[in-house]
Amino acid sequence: MTNPSSLVTREATVPCRVNLIGEWIDFNGGTVLPMALAPSATVQITANGTALDGIKSTNFAVSQNFAIDAPAEDHWSDYVRGALQYARSRNWIESGQDVSVESTIPVGAGLSSSAAIIVATLKAASSGLADVDGEALAFAAKEIENNFIGVPCGIMDQMAVALGEPGTVLALDTRDCSYALLDLPEAWSVVVIHSGVRRALSDGRYRVRRDQCLEAAATLGVDYLCEASLLSIDALDAPLLNRARHAVSEAARSRDAIAALRTGDRSKFGRLMNESHDSLREDMAVSTPEIDQLVCDAVSLGADGARITGAGFGGCIVALVEPERVETWWNALKLRHPSIERII
Repeated sequence: MTNPSSLVTREATVPCRVNLIGEWIDFNGGTVLPMALAPSATVQITANGTALDGIKSTNFAVSQNFAIDAPAEDHWSDYVRGALQYARSRNWIESGQDVSVESTIPVGAGLSSSAAIIVATLKAASSGLADVDGEALAFAAKEIENNFIGVPCGIMDQMAVALGEPGTVLALDTRDCSYALLDLPEAWSVVVIHSGVRRALSDGRYRVRRDQCLEAAATLGVDYLCEASLLSIDALDAPLLNRARHAVSEAARSRDAIAALRTGDRSKFGRLMNESHDSLREDMAVSTPEIDQLVCDAVSLGADGARITGAGFGGCIVALVEPERVETWWNALKLRHPSIERII
């Protein structure tokens, strides 16, 4: 049994992320462009020498205890407990842990608060282990989301929060997880806005669309749906046709967006963001009327581009705006949508 008095508190802080473009293709073999943001999750862990994990958060009033091998309960603490169970299985930690979570990431906003909390917990648990790097933490976090939480997500969110730094864009090829960190041009301002529409991925809609994408790939005989061509997908019936059309076109948009980012072509990047939102609304059917109107107004008031970000069904939009116009633009948008909140 671990002697709690001989151990110190270990802490790790991990940022959240916004996906600039490349939505719903991280498990379809596409390239994605997430960017790390300043809002973050900080996790502190201290061994308590018992068979219980005691978990508290500054965002919730109640501190709760859980058996160290208890299954997920559709509770916010599942992300911490899944990470602790994984860490114990790798002998990174022993016995139960007292855990404190402090997060400035809006929950249910599509900014990967769950991935940030999982990675932060794993990072704290593996502190001092030379053979556990950011990529290893990302793959572990994905395994936890898939197998403990029950969300069949891809690898984008975990890689983005484990490797990214605020102000840099991660160009990630999800087929082989090769990546490049690219600086955001000085003449670009990315604004992230919470729509006020709460979202959740555990209600089944994410899984349905993911399964449809995988079924479309299997029907077409390709390993990844993004490898298909627009011509070949015509053999599919709706809704598989719609899902495939989004994946193939979004993969192309992501490639074009990387080129625009490298050359500083803000106008082209913004246009690709608008096209991405149209596809997410029509072919993936993951937007909402409130967010569609917010995106429309964001562009009409002067943004180069705007789109829903994350898996959808609510949450945030991301907009690309000329730096000198950001405050005027934001004030005008806030007048039309008083309930929205600016994240960055």
